Amino acid sequence: MSKTILITGSTDGIGLLTAENLAAEGHTILLHGRSAAKLEAAADKVGGNCETYVGDLTSMSDVHALAADISNAHSQLDCLINNAGVLKAGQPVTREGFDLRFMVNTFAPYVLTCDLLPILAKDGRVVNLSSAAQAPVDMDVLHGRKRVDDMSAYAQSKLAITIWTREMAKELTDGPVVVAVNPASLLASKMVKEGFGVAGSDLQIGADILREAALDASFAHASGRYFDNDARMFTDPHAAALDPAHSASVMQGIREAVAKLG
Repeated sequence: MSKTILITGSTDGIGLLTAENLAAEGHTILLHGRSAAKLEAAADKVGGNCETYVGDLTSMSDVHALAADISNAHSQLDCLINNAGVLKAGQPVTREGFDLRFMVNTFAPYVLTCDLLPILAKDGRVVNLSSAAQAPVDMDVLHGRKRVDDMSAYAQSKLAITIWTREMAKELTDGPVVVAVNPASLLASKMVKEGFGVAGSDLQIGADILREAALDASFAHASGRYFDNDARMFTDPHAAALDPAHSASVMQGIREAVAKLG
């Protein structure tokens, strides 16, 4: 049965390859990116039944507009893959003063998911890209009051998305399934090449697990769980995500940040 699947950050890397694979299976793919030109090129490569949506995830108004555009075009979304992410950036601070990694990797997918919940199928999926790189969240970093290096900001933002995955799953008792996935360490994505200066492993490894998380029965009852594709199993995320006090603090911080961002 054909599904309607939104993949953020799908103009290159794992997102684009996942889109190609899913389109080849006959699914309707909603491609997202910041550049209309790159989206057009991606759509040509993906083929099949795909649509393009432009949105800058560093802008909360763009995030809301993206959700509105999709909601206006579709009465039901079967899967949202929050794939877009950033490690290094020339300007690591948004105009509102937040760290870019928290904005793109944590806040934007949270708001996009919340905005799209009314059209997300109850038996659908929200697949959040986590990482093996996770670190306890410094609330001063989350709120933009303190600067840290790229890797530290990235690891904290990835723990934060893992935490909100777990917490949102507790609230959505009747679906959709919300899962966090480490697609595998050091895959051959643009982010890995720029961030670590290595060629990286076969992107298909990551695309395969995202396809599985989006559609396979093995994830049907996994809401709130974390899948580590390095270990090829569901496992616990960083211990800080299991700390109720830390999780509560992070969730409060996320809600305060997105309220400030509008």
